[in-house]
Amino acid sequence: MSETLQLPQTTDRVAVYSALYPQVRELLNDEHDLIAAMANVSAALRQAFSWHWIGFYRVMGAELVLGPFQGPVACSRIGHGKGVCGTAWADEKTLIVADVDKFPGHIACSPLSKSEIVVPIRDRSGRIAAVLDIDSEHMDDFNEVDAHALGRICTLLEPLFE
Repeated sequence: MSETLQLPQTTDRVAVYSALYPQVRELLNDEHDLIAAMANVSAALRQAFSWHWIGFYRVMGAELVLGPFQGPVACSRIGHGKGVCGTAWADEKTLIVADVDKFPGHIACSPLSKSEIVVPIRDRSGRIAAVLDIDSEHMDDFNEVDAHALGRICTLLEPLFE
């Protein structure tokens, strides 16, 4: 596959995700390195949606540790149950936060972030191994369409986790 994404010129997220998913699947088809795969997923999502920050945090002991991302510099480590990422990890579910300033214990890596979605990713044994974290400069920018589509994209990474 070419490393050039073919995306529709529309604001309809369902249409963009529908075009993006098979291309990401193909991009990851022969990739066996987790970091390379996460880097390309971050880049593909950034190209498709231009969100403020898109990246991964990997579970390492009792912390989430920064992995591949697109956007400004970020928090390097997040504790279990801390902030939106740590809470999604602890609760083992996708979290959509319409207004990050109203989320108890929100970790403000960037003052430009207004809303956030965090999608946990499981390893082969079913444990949470990482999270996909996306921040938007717009309030209430994420919904169930994003949660479902991003969850599907994250499942493409699951076989790469030991």
